[in-house]
Amino acid sequence: MALTIELIRHDVADALGEDPADIPVDENLLDHGLDSVRIMALLGRWRRDHGVEADFADLAEQPAIEAWAPLLGAS
Repeated sequence: MALTIELIRHDVADALGEDPADIPVDENLLDHGLDSVRIMALLGRWRRDHGVEADFADLAEQPAIEAWAPLLGAS
């Protein structure tokens, strides 16, 4: 299955114990409680399941789903 913005949103929400509808795609995820450990866990999952090659530093620099989508190759 291809990585999509909705799947990223779902995975982020899952990591935070939130409803995906409560996770905005255009806001800083750090403001919603996402931390570096969770970013690393998500990145590990996406690398394993979707062949993502993004770097942690790239995701940490712009912690918003809409900024991550192109880095993660999401459609």
